[in-house]
Amino acid sequence: MQKVKTELKSELAQGIDTLDSAQALEALLGGQINAVNALQSCIPAIIKAAKAATSSIRSGGNLCYVGAGSSGLMALSDSLEISGTFGVSMSQIKILFAGAPDTLVDMRGGAEDDTDLAKTDVKDTNLKAGDCAILVSASGNTPYTVSAQHELKQLGVTTIAIANNNPSELLNNADIAIHLDTPPEVIAGSTRLGAGTAQKIALNMISTLMGIELGHIHDGLMVNLKADNAKLVERSLSMVKDIAQCDLSTAKNTLQQAKGNVKLAVLLAAGAQNEHAAERMLIEHGGVLRRCLEEIRSDENINA
Repeated sequence: MQKVKTELKSELAQGIDTLDSAQALEALLGGQINAVNALQSCIPAIIKAAKAATSSIRSGGNLCYVGAGSSGLMALSDSLEISGTFGVSMSQIKILFAGAPDTLVDMRGGAEDDTDLAKTDVKDTNLKAGDCAILVSASGNTPYTVSAQHELKQLGVTTIAIANNNPSELLNNADIAIHLDTPPEVIAGSTRLGAGTAQKIALNMISTLMGIELGHIHDGLMVNLKADNAKLVERSLSMVKDIAQCDLSTAKNTLQQAKGNVKLAVLLAAGAQNEHAAERMLIEHGGVLRRCLEEIRSDENINA
């Protein structure tokens, strides 16, 4: 039986155990860089994935991440960052990680073969048609992840597959397939290396483009973040000052008035009549701050 690509040995690995530390690290870095290059051809599929995720979240639906082992950790990491970065409610974000929570303490591999567990986990999420799921597997054939995909498709959930081997069951059965054509690993089969790096980047690209599409990014700033620590409060003040072009005192006052909501604070500092008017603009413009600011400037020009 022919091995899948992620199980093959990289040419960079030849004699790696005889190299000095710097040379060994150069080989490892080369493997990572080669893996990153695989992302370029995936951009069209990543755009489709981000738009599917955006549609689900915007309509009040759910975005579910599915994975096992190293690939599951990449999925878990992205899922946990979405709420803090983009202000999306965690009630809309689901994660199916094979064998969790036990496997998050001891990463034994048995859970990734448990297809019955996948079926149970999917059932417990109460996902439905209109929801979206991102399934990640380096081989593309991980039993837990493939079984979860089958169950999700039965429910009418849009499935996005990210895999490093093609053909593979996960990619073949996906609504949106993202094939990360990464080279063999410097440590054969250790997909936490190049394959994992490429997966992490692909997931970052999907969720960040989703954040942009939802109107939660303005000029590279996270204008829908949840300021739940001192660092983020300072970041919120800085964003209000920067976008509304106001002084620190105004930023503090409007942020307090908006109860920490950066978008509302920006609009108040930029000239919105009151909170109600700012909220109305955000609703009318789909949460996109730039369009709201354009409306304020247009009104100012008319009244000038």
